[in-house]
Amino acid sequence: MEYYCNPINVTYRYQFNRDVYGSGEIQVAREAADPSMITFQGTYYIFASMTLGVWSSDDMVHWDYHRLPDNLPLYDYAPDVRVIGDYVYFSASKRGEPCDFYRTKDVVNGPYEKIEGTFDFWDPNLFVDEDGRVYFYWGCSNNTPIYGVEMNPETMRPLGEPKGLIEGKPYTQGYERVGEDNAILPLQGEELEEAFQDFVRRAGGKLEEIPKELQGMMKSFVSKAPFIEGAWMDKFQGKYYLQYAFSGAEYNVYGDGVYVSDSPLGPFTLAENNPYSYKPGGFLPGAGHGSTMQDKNGNLWHAATMRISVNHSMERRVGLWPAGMDADGELFCNQRYGDWPCAVEQAEMDPWRDPEWYLLSYGKTVTASSMEEGKGPELAVNENVQNWWRAADCKPGEWLLLDLGKVYDVHAVQVNFADDHIDIPVPGEIVEITQPRYIEEHPHVTRFTVEGSADGETYRMLWDQSETETDLPHSLKVWESGEQVRFLKLTILEIPYGLNPCISGFRVFGKGDGAKPEAPEFTAVRTNGIDMEVDIAPTDAMGYNILWGSAPEKLYHSYLLFGTKQRVGALVEGREYYVRVDAFNENGITEGTVKKL
Repeated sequence: MEYYCNPINVTYRYQFNRDVYGSGEIQVAREAADPSMITFQGTYYIFASMTLGVWSSDDMVHWDYHRLPDNLPLYDYAPDVRVIGDYVYFSASKRGEPCDFYRTKDVVNGPYEKIEGTFDFWDPNLFVDEDGRVYFYWGCSNNTPIYGVEMNPETMRPLGEPKGLIEGKPYTQGYERVGEDNAILPLQGEELEEAFQDFVRRAGGKLEEIPKELQGMMKSFVSKAPFIEGAWMDKFQGKYYLQYAFSGAEYNVYGDGVYVSDSPLGPFTLAENNPYSYKPGGFLPGAGHGSTMQDKNGNLWHAATMRISVNHSMERRVGLWPAGMDADGELFCNQRYGDWPCAVEQAEMDPWRDPEWYLLSYGKTVTASSMEEGKGPELAVNENVQNWWRAADCKPGEWLLLDLGKVYDVHAVQVNFADDHIDIPVPGEIVEITQPRYIEEHPHVTRFTVEGSADGETYRMLWDQSETETDLPHSLKVWESGEQVRFLKLTILEIPYGLNPCISGFRVFGKGDGAKPEAPEFTAVRTNGIDMEVDIAPTDAMGYNILWGSAPEKLYHSYLLFGTKQRVGALVEGREYYVRVDAFNENGITEGTVKKL
């Protein structure tokens, strides 16, 4: 069996971004987002924003990076790829000038034939129907819809006028609201006008000097209306499933919704199961602007964007989850334990299979070779990707020592490297695009070792990455037969740019030999049409998973947390829900009782 653990472990390239909305300073962070995942000629490919390349895999676990040809618009966001006949078609986002299309019969080596574009777009998606007709979808705005149009497959020119298909509805579809945990409703009326005028004053401008069109754009910016973006179309069992991203990539609730129609250009109806892809809790949240793909064995998978957003608002990673369709034609995605190790079977899979191993490292005792003030080793085991241990020195050999408290049957370790205010000269030339940046091309390496011990005295090598030639910031090591250890020592030997090492997650998974937690008691109260409050009676559990859905057997949504109170703001007004709270610890998962909300 092969395993992976989100985020997928690939080379995430450093971005040297110029802040065009503020100081003009350079902000540095690794980024990849907006994944388009396809199968072509027996190989899996993921194209993602700001990577300069493509990842390929034969098994969806081990991914190889390939640099793409320079004639492609590699500095444009949201690359879209689709297979049409013998070709893979490629396009990407650019406002204000026509966007070109490209096609190739060889993804890695090219060449990519250019097809001249005739209009501009953002967040594109190409779809070919069973009858060979081609459709195109695009949109990324908080005041305009997702558009669709039929295309001439030879010229890539629209056949007719674009049609607005879906718009944001944050007042009735709670999951579309912006802010952490969907906390913010858009401003309207007098509130919006006051916020807009205050924004103009703080910016040092005068309202009467601002053109009306620009005023409209500025109002849209301050309104806190959600961006509706990232379209992706699939057809299943004769129905068209138009997926879209909502809220904003910098929030923990970045996710994907879905509308359904009998026609590729609508009209579209909001699917019963919404949001389709939603992962607000756990170590690394976010599951938006993605793509859905059928693997070589007929299983559905959903790839999407995960959020860090500390060093830069677009500091993001790529996640992958089992998906499927139920007997009623509802598209779903399993993200219950969406950043724990997941098995990939080369056969038909059960998308709702529980994890084989459980989290062992949360809140355990950690010591370090050194630390900076406020960035102690405990931050490496608090299941929060947005903070981290930072060593006080950049010399090779800085270490973390994790004490699990007793000997466990350890099956997997994930080491997550973080970045912390990288202040170095830009290694290349800033490309003046919509968001000016330089994407680092120089090869780097990330080298470390992990040793294990049962008694804290005698250590043996478990994982030796001391001579690797790769730069993988989210590496996973699996021992299917298990390793009997209590102590794990992570020693860092080399990281990019020779900076002080930072670890956001030294995560250990396995099996304990104790009892599973008690089934939790809880209350779930719907406080309005789009929110519910869940209050869990404390137990001996490590954490809890709030599950909800449209029927007791359709609890497709989840929120993993380590506390006992949580507001969930992802409901759809007027719909009935059922709720269950499960508890987990090092020994397993205990299901709670389903209640009607």
